[in-house]
Amino acid sequence: MFTGIITGVGRIAAIQALGDSPTHGKRLSVVCPSNYLDDVGLGDSIALNGACMTVTSLDATVNRFTIDISAESLSKTAGLNAPGSINLEKALRANDRLGGHLVSGHVDGIGTVTYFKQIGESWELRVLAPKDIAKYLAYKGSITINGVSLTVNRIVDVDAGCEATINLIPHTVDNTALGGLSVGTAINLEIDLIARYVERMLNSNPSLTV
Repeated sequence: MFTGIITGVGRIAAIQALGDSPTHGKRLSVVCPSNYLDDVGLGDSIALNGACMTVTSLDATVNRFTIDISAESLSKTAGLNAPGSINLEKALRANDRLGGHLVSGHVDGIGTVTYFKQIGESWELRVLAPKDIAKYLAYKGSITINGVSLTVNRIVDVDAGCEATINLIPHTVDNTALGGLSVGTAINLEIDLIARYVERMLNSNPSLTV
């Protein structure tokens, strides 16, 4: 479980194929900020651009760790198949502050940046969410974009799904990898956890109700 509050910006430095067929996954080598791994152990969970992954090896002396990602996960996520900057968040502890919202680290769909421009001191970000998750987005609701907990300021339904508008304050742009987004960039989206259960309860078979 995560909160969507990024704890560091890392970089995918190397990618190694785990086999020679399309069904094989990849091993990612991630460079992270100094001392980031001081409280991390083998098997711990770290979200990479919002996707929960397991640490398979680490070397704190060079601020580097590896994760293995399956071909299935690669096909359902964005930004994890090539070198570049990524958002990092360590798994939530029971006594941590819930600064964002409850985030599972399970990517629900891939969206696309349709607009990204500085307006005043902040940045306006618009993303196109696919139809299958568009219904879960709501005005003033929460959404996770590349692992960052954000608030939706506007929703416009379109044929392809819906376009959600988000305001990014300078702190978010400066302390996450979102500042490197551009129009056309594919992004990982996770809907609000509570919305999943609300839909299930509203659409459940009455015969299953106790």
